[in-house]
Amino acid sequence: GAMWRGAAAALLCLAAAWIVHRGFEPRARLLSAAELRRYRGAPGQPGLYLALLGQVFDVQRGRKHYGPGGAYSGLAGRDATRAFASGDFTPAGLVDDVSGLSPPELLSIHSWLGFYRDTYEPVGKLVGRFYDENGAPTEALREAEAAIEEALKFQAENEQEKQQFPPCNSEWSSAKGTRFWCSTQSGGVHRDWAGVPRKLFSPGGRGSRCVCVRSSGPPWGQPDSSQHSDTGDLDHPHLQQYEGCHPLAEQCVLLT
Repeated sequence: GAMWRGAAAALLCLAAAWIVHRGFEPRARLLSAAELRRYRGAPGQPGLYLALLGQVFDVQRGRKHYGPGGAYSGLAGRDATRAFASGDFTPAGLVDDVSGLSPPELLSIHSWLGFYRDTYEPVGKLVGRFYDENGAPTEALREAEAAIEEALKFQAENEQEKQQFPPCNSEWSSAKGTRFWCSTQSGGVHRDWAGVPRKLFSPGGRGSRCVCVRSSGPPWGQPDSSQHSDTGDLDHPHLQQYEGCHPLAEQCVLLT
């Protein structure tokens, strides 16, 4: 039910925050940018490292990807955090500046960090943008972590809204116009109710989209139905009916 999903979303946020903040052991090495550059996996070099958000990993086991000639060799021997989000592997993109990234880009960095922690050996910290010469987090790292947590919270809320208001199915034809309809799996959300089509407006007014709305039972997240009318979420303030469609029809055709 809704309560459980809310709790799951909150737990997801907690787990995520823990992943962002999980530190290294105090005896972790501190490397300068010049030292890190020696770890590009070339003959005669001491190894193959890369850094992400200032955390250095030994990626020797992924040599075919990160070593000389590998598809990701540009990431080796440096902190190119921004490229993990942007996919830009030109010299301009292989940098550690993460300012101005969108929530999905920040989430991409977050999941890559989880991947390296699970897959490769942490070596230490890179002194520079994200850690100072004592290995303490800098303001830039705190800002990046706060932005990632914000993005995770946003993702959890979006996920919850999608459960409450799953997207409609829709199809368009020049003869018939647009048809919206609801089913128990529209929008990729599997549920035991189909719902009826409504326009959902986002606060901040960036247009509306078609969602399926539960038309019976108590409102979302309010299991005590005795105080509520039995109309599901139809009274939600951000919803509007489609003109010319029956308020409880499971499908709606808008002529173009």
